[in-house]
Amino acid sequence: MSDLAPKKEAGTPPTFEKEPGPPANSPDADEPEKKKREYKDFGHDDAEATHALVDMSQIELKAEDLYDKEKVDLETIVIDDVFKLLQCDSEGLTEAEATRRLEIFGPNKLESEEQNPFLQFLSFMWNPLSWVMEAAALVAIVLSNGQHRPPDWEDFLGIVLLLFINSAIGFYEEHNAGNAVKALMDSLAPKARVRREGKWYEIESSQLIPGDMVAFKIGDVVPADCRLTEAINVSIDQAALTGESLPQSKKTGDQCFSGSTCKQGEAEGVVISTGANTFFGRAATLVGQDDDTTGHLQKILAQIGSFCLVAIGIFVIAEILVLYAGFRYDYRRGLDNILVLLIGGIPIAMPTVLSVTLAVGAQQLAKHKAIVTRITAIEELAGVTILCSDKTGTLTTNKLTIDKNIVKCYGAFSSEDVILLAAYASRTENQDAIDTCVVGSLGKPERAREGITLLDFKPFNPVDKRTEITYREESSGKLKRVTKGMTGIIIELCSRNKTEEIENRLEADVEEFATRGLRALAVAYEELEGDDYEAEGNGFELIGLLAIYDPPREDTKQTIDDALALGVKVKMVTGDQLAIAKETGRRLGLGDHMYPAKVLKDGPQPGGKHATLDEMIMDADGFAGVFPEHKYEIVKRLQGLGHLCAMTGDGANDAPALSRANVGIAVEGATDAARGAADIVLTEPGLSTIVHAIRGSRIIFQRMRNYSIYACAVTIRIVVCFGILAFAYKFDFPPFMVLIIALLNDGTIMTLSVDRVLPSNTPDAWDLAEIFSYAVAYGLYLTLSTIILVVVILETDFFEEKFHVALDSTPKVSSDPQLHMIVYLQVAIISQALIFVTRSHGFFFMERPSYALLGAFCIAQLVSSIIGAFADWGFTKIKPISGAWIGIVWVWNIMWFLPLDFVKFGMKATVIKFLRERRQRKIAEEAKSTGGDIPLTRTQSRAASVHESLYSNRVSFIRRAARKVGFRGQVKMSGEELRRFSSLQAQHTGQTLARHPSRT
Repeated sequence: MSDLAPKKEAGTPPTFEKEPGPPANSPDADEPEKKKREYKDFGHDDAEATHALVDMSQIELKAEDLYDKEKVDLETIVIDDVFKLLQCDSEGLTEAEATRRLEIFGPNKLESEEQNPFLQFLSFMWNPLSWVMEAAALVAIVLSNGQHRPPDWEDFLGIVLLLFINSAIGFYEEHNAGNAVKALMDSLAPKARVRREGKWYEIESSQLIPGDMVAFKIGDVVPADCRLTEAINVSIDQAALTGESLPQSKKTGDQCFSGSTCKQGEAEGVVISTGANTFFGRAATLVGQDDDTTGHLQKILAQIGSFCLVAIGIFVIAEILVLYAGFRYDYRRGLDNILVLLIGGIPIAMPTVLSVTLAVGAQQLAKHKAIVTRITAIEELAGVTILCSDKTGTLTTNKLTIDKNIVKCYGAFSSEDVILLAAYASRTENQDAIDTCVVGSLGKPERAREGITLLDFKPFNPVDKRTEITYREESSGKLKRVTKGMTGIIIELCSRNKTEEIENRLEADVEEFATRGLRALAVAYEELEGDDYEAEGNGFELIGLLAIYDPPREDTKQTIDDALALGVKVKMVTGDQLAIAKETGRRLGLGDHMYPAKVLKDGPQPGGKHATLDEMIMDADGFAGVFPEHKYEIVKRLQGLGHLCAMTGDGANDAPALSRANVGIAVEGATDAARGAADIVLTEPGLSTIVHAIRGSRIIFQRMRNYSIYACAVTIRIVVCFGILAFAYKFDFPPFMVLIIALLNDGTIMTLSVDRVLPSNTPDAWDLAEIFSYAVAYGLYLTLSTIILVVVILETDFFEEKFHVALDSTPKVSSDPQLHMIVYLQVAIISQALIFVTRSHGFFFMERPSYALLGAFCIAQLVSSIIGAFADWGFTKIKPISGAWIGIVWVWNIMWFLPLDFVKFGMKATVIKFLRERRQRKIAEEAKSTGGDIPLTRTQSRAASVHESLYSNRVSFIRRAARKVGFRGQVKMSGEELRRFSSLQAQHTGQTLARHPSRT
């Protein structure tokens, strides 16, 4: 073993003989030389460099020269000519010139079409539900003009006022939420490294101008179209533009397109085109933008709106037939009854309430540092059942750390001594990842040089695979040497304690570390005689083995536990080795049922516990060694099994899966590519924000569901109640009072957007059959409460005898104005009180509402009672009623309100239970018939019908805010189109510069 000791020739630095490596004269010794050879990618042809066929000293080129490809082809001309044409050099522009060019060319972003605020305000009145109200207004002002009676101005103005109030509330909330989201998104505006006046700066990409020198590296989005002036092993993903699935290698002189992603290497280039003149901008102009912000909400609004419209339509037709054909009503009298159904039955505030709820929800999530870039992601996150998470940088810190609990010692040194000596053998400046983690494990980095004098240091290199320090110990004055590095290399250097026993122990320890996914770092030590720091020592002694790993984030384990408690299963999907994935899973409590990515191609082993690949994916706690296409495939298969998937990630390689997932979540510090593909962008480290977002999304979902049940129930309650009263008693309720009910209802219900509700402990989903079932039950129950009240008043003397009250008319008739007031008050009070039942899971008094909702309800009921006591409006056929009648109505409503919870419980035990069991049977049958392959696509805006698309005017503020800072830019363009524009971009730049020559 003495031949393995370090040997030194006189006057030369010490060298070490090593067994690994071929002799210098072997053929393999030339292997490094082979790496210098460049191989062209398939289909990549070199274009011979050309020169512009014009006098480049004359910068003011003519337009015909700029667009004559035979003279100036900026795709192939040499870089020097590009610099001359753009009047710049490799040191970058001056700040003054940059400012001048920014005025000429404008910001480097697509011009977003600003929506006129007034038109945005009016857009809240543009949907089928509003159209019915607008039709009612026309009926009141146009069709009601006849039979010696003036137009119904009161109802007309009331309807218009109701429409404007809804639009005003929606506009205000959307505007506020949009500002809150944009403020956070502005803080994440894409950045670019630019050289100006010879110095590198980081600026917003929107400030780039033609002639700027830019630099980008792996994971960055190319900020503008540029020609590369320096390229080190560069590979660019242009899939978003060209549809090419594989990244393209780029070399010096090649062109890179704005919006493409750097997958490998580092590059510098000169900007030749910005903003709308880039390939990206041209493509956006050609093909437009795909708005995917409102699809799911469109569908829900359309179906709920259809339910209400059908219910109203049935009773309107019935009234036309019964009132006109049967009762021979005159023209105006029948129209008033139809107006009651149109005004009272339409949930005019529904689009506004739902969009305001989402807008306020997005604003609340922004307070938790979660930026929502696709509005339907809020409701989809509420239904997520599986969270697929990248490991490095997401579940873990992406910072290597020494595990101090399992340091292996082989000599007289303690574990603290081993770590300290390893820190001695580490650089304290310009550190690599290993040196950083070793020095960082000391707690105080300055200890790495305390008490010693550095004499010589050999940094890590790929050949020796170790670092070495020679130092003088200040306390004893002795010279000592420490080395750390790859285990196989270090043990070969050791000569003092390299025994069979030590080697066996070392081998066992390294194998243990490997099975746990821990990287081993060996440390050896020797002493030197004399003062010559270059002299040989007394022989290295193996003193310890350090375990290095990427530790989980502090909050990750709690986040995973919280997610599991919310019914969301977490699966790790990582590109790291299987052993590392298993160890991370054990530390996080995820489990260690991990599989290598190859099973996605090969499938489960024959005879194993999994019959199909889908079963294996569902059972797995995670997958290791995956590439982007594997992540995409996993998400796709889970969606195929009927799950809504969320995917978290931070790197450019996560972008495909982030885009495919129902909810893509880019964690704090994510690359521009990952943020661009995500639906939610986190601006705080760790995953704890995801739990806030899941809870928040479920709260928002519950608010939307509660209102939907309420709105549909009120529709049933109004149309059925007043339809039956009209048929039975020829009851002509004044339309204006229905307007008052709708106005007070809307003012109260708007506060649902901030209501205090409990999130469900299981994933949520829209079940319209349940919503409509509840609505019909509540609506018919409330209808019964009103009809029985009218029957008791008209058919009996109960109230007169018991409470000594009476109506003005004698005998009692259905057209009595005071009876109209009594019915108004009864309908107004109990209809609003219904919201307290629909918003709670158990008894209504067990879940406290928000103070805003409670206050709005009390104010509305006070106003209703005051109207009942004092309103004497002749045009509405109502008269004030006594305090006794008001008290009777309140007591009557309380008596009918209290059993409403039992109606809810009865529905849960019967109809709702039946619907859920039927749905489960249907899912099981579909899974059985399709072999478990239930197709499920991402819920995006595809405007399944014209009817659904009519609700698309909502929640557009996030899309506008996103575009302003460059998010969500996903456009595609054929290779032919790219080539068609290739020779025009920088030429256009040169033409603009020619029109604005430099002032210097």
